[in-house]
Amino acid sequence: VTLAGLVFTSGQLGIDPATGKPAEGVEAQARQAFVNLKNVLEASGTSLADVVKTTVFVVDLADFAKVNAIYAEFFGPDYPARSCVQVAALPGGGLVECECIAVKSAQ
Repeated sequence: VTLAGLVFTSGQLGIDPATGKPAEGVEAQARQAFVNLKNVLEASGTSLADVVKTTVFVVDLADFAKVNAIYAEFFGPDYPARSCVQVAALPGGGLVECECIAVKSAQ
């Protein structure tokens, strides 16, 4: 959804769009979730570089370091503001999910 130059994404799980199934393990799911987020942003005319805020949901907060390392591959060195919260469960057996807000540049 785009409103007043801001792009709000839905949460992206680590589901492979080709198979419709979650990737194997938290690291693979995190990587796939960020790829999915990147693709949604690009479809809206923005990119990961335009992200100002993310919210990352994990089923097990003990996985934070693993997810954080992969997050750093996609966002950085000027990281957007971020919240990371542990949740009881995610759809489809997901282990990690990420949503964001991006600023759409005037063109």
